[in-house]
Amino acid sequence: MERIPAFALRHPRWCALLLGLLSATGFQPLHIWLLGLAAMAAFVWLTYRQESGKSAFLTGWLFGVAHFTLTNNWIATAFTYQAEMPAILGWAAVPLLSLYLAVWPALASLGAWLVARGRGLLPFALALGGLWIGAEWFRSWVFTGYAWGPFSMMLLGSWDRPGLAVVLPWIGSYALSGLTVALCGIFAWTIAARRWIVAGGLVIAVVAAMVLPGPPPTQGTLPLTLVQPNLQQEELDDPSKYAEQFLRIASLSVPQRAVSRRLVLWPESGVPDYLRPGYPQRYYNQMTAGGDPAFARYQIGQTLGEGALLLTGAVDLRIEDVDGRARATGAYNAITPIDAEGNLGQRYAKAHLVPYGEYLPMRALLEPLGMRRLVAGSIDFIPGPGPQTFDFGPHGKAGMQICYEIVFSGEVVERGNRPDYIFNPSNDGWFGDWGPPQHLAQARMRAIEEGLPVLRSTTTGISAVIDASGIVRHHIGRNVADRIDTFVPPADEPTLFYGMDHWLTLIWSVLLLIGSLVAVRRIRR
Repeated sequence: MERIPAFALRHPRWCALLLGLLSATGFQPLHIWLLGLAAMAAFVWLTYRQESGKSAFLTGWLFGVAHFTLTNNWIATAFTYQAEMPAILGWAAVPLLSLYLAVWPALASLGAWLVARGRGLLPFALALGGLWIGAEWFRSWVFTGYAWGPFSMMLLGSWDRPGLAVVLPWIGSYALSGLTVALCGIFAWTIAARRWIVAGGLVIAVVAAMVLPGPPPTQGTLPLTLVQPNLQQEELDDPSKYAEQFLRIASLSVPQRAVSRRLVLWPESGVPDYLRPGYPQRYYNQMTAGGDPAFARYQIGQTLGEGALLLTGAVDLRIEDVDGRARATGAYNAITPIDAEGNLGQRYAKAHLVPYGEYLPMRALLEPLGMRRLVAGSIDFIPGPGPQTFDFGPHGKAGMQICYEIVFSGEVVERGNRPDYIFNPSNDGWFGDWGPPQHLAQARMRAIEEGLPVLRSTTTGISAVIDASGIVRHHIGRNVADRIDTFVPPADEPTLFYGMDHWLTLIWSVLLLIGSLVAVRRIRR
């Protein structure tokens, strides 16, 4: 056994890369969380044993490069659904993105080494945990933010169990990540100190928490039809298939029994037509309703039936006068409410847009170099104002989060105007095999954090009804056209995280750093 630590210290860079890969296996869809936690424990020990701040930073950076490359491998698949750039560029884009993302664990590693260098593995573990919280929070907003894959994501249990994520209402996702890193370091400390009973107790406690069953379901009162039409990515932008797409989604939405009210949910990209009036006619000419947006709305209303309200993903345009001609100069990735009479409600516009997917950063510089958006179209999407709650009367108060927005902890609910549920329409058809289960996992985390049910309608799966405890009560698997008929699960009471937001995240970070300093003083004594 002594040979393994000796080898790791002689080859720290290769070991950091290996541990980064192994830690990513703790995420969905593999979800080998015990291996992921063990890899993090070994990484904490390896970083602590580095002899300089520079080598600690490099160890953290190499760990992050490997970890984020495997975690985000689904991004490469997105490049296969566009024709403007070579698909092989996707396999370069993933590690290139990871070179940047890895800076955050590297900074946390450097900071912990400076705080607790040579003062014991326990203080180092607590310091790394506290700084890891800050690193994940900074990563979520710097340069517009990329919050995908917090380390705490592996602590979700199976779909019918919340796992250790059950504590999210009191700490939040980023704090749970840091506490997990600290716990892994404490485990490494018990192994290094040969405290086998304590180490075994930690393992038993974590396993028990991960397998404990969740609460029984509670019945809601609002009837719900959630539709997954199985619109494959390669057909979404093909005008010759628009009519068939509408028939497919409409046939899955008709009422199966008479009810006084019903909420119907369609995914992002659920409507191939422009529904709002006032655009130049040329934009309507490829519509399924013969170029008439009023008739398109009427068709949808007739499909829904009396008492129904539809929330669907749709695209709205910004029309401006350009050289004397009305042109679309921007677009909104929106959720549009439509009632049974075909009347449109106020739209929600997506706020967290995907860089290079829905807009091209530094377009004036990158477009001449051949860079294009991955989503079809030459105009950029326009960001909306942020989380909003819409009161639909008998259909409840809805919070809206389109696709990727759901991964941003603390940014999914309008503070002071709490909804009854969160609607998360998505197009996961370009997410590969790893993206959809990870996306679902992060939607579950938002449900637990906020104490709100999350309703996910996707084009190709995984669609799901998630209750306020993060348990998937109903789902539709990938590449299946189907519907879910159920009731919207009730919301829980407002959580501590809802009330304090990321001030709670900061408190947990400071507590771990204080714990590190206290541990240093005790070791000195």
